[in-house]
Amino acid sequence: MEWEAPALVLSAAPYGEGSAIVHVLTGEHGLYHGLARGGSSSRGCAVWQTGNLVRARWVARLSEQLGNISAEVVHASAARILDDPLPLAMLASLCALADGCLPEREPHPAIFQGLASLLARISLDPHWAVAEAMPEIVRWELMLLSDLGFGLDLGHCALGGPDDDLRWVSPRTGRAVSDDRAGEWRHRLLPLPRFVQHPGEIGTPQDWYDGLRLTGHFLQRDAFGQRHRPVPEARFRLQDLIARAAGIAPLAPPAETPPAPPG
Repeated sequence: MEWEAPALVLSAAPYGEGSAIVHVLTGEHGLYHGLARGGSSSRGCAVWQTGNLVRARWVARLSEQLGNISAEVVHASAARILDDPLPLAMLASLCALADGCLPEREPHPAIFQGLASLLARISLDPHWAVAEAMPEIVRWELMLLSDLGFGLDLGHCALGGPDDDLRWVSPRTGRAVSDDRAGEWRHRLLPLPRFVQHPGEIGTPQDWYDGLRLTGHFLQRDAFGQRHRPVPEARFRLQDLIARAAGIAPLAPPAETPPAPPG
């Protein structure tokens, strides 16, 4: 059993004497784990840096085995932004989310393509990453939720209000609510940033933070909660950086889902 394909390195952990257990994401084969011999050596570490695009080859005698994996670097993403805290936090968060909630060996080509595009652009243009990447990251997280079967309904008002005034999302149902129908429940709803439905808009750091709160709630409850796993610390670090940029105190995710209006 073997395959060879472009892959994104999601994580690598030392194993034994000089080897590493690595997790990679491919478009055709999905998330795969493998044993990289020499992967924790000085030379191997450079190959298996989180965020790298590599040409990977996985080999095993039986399909259910861990398998051995080797690779050549195509694009070293992390090495280009080591001195840029926000772009580096973006890269770490994106890879940690994909690594933590995607099922193993199940293809998700749209997730792979979207992630590869984001990592390449963040690493090649850190200024774009700081100024404009956050809306794209929030949209990718929404796509991740949808691919996993937890998509949000953000196209229509759950309470029959106008669809051109959608400003809120129910934390219980994941359905949008127009501003005029939010009423007394407004303080219990999650803000819906305009850039989510208007791709041409970039928004402000406050909008970015609202977007991360929105996706973070459903990532915690559904994508990770269903698997009894915590949301990765890398995701919280990114949210904290955006909160500081917005000049607000970071909010920890709620321990319990707050009540929300029906619909």
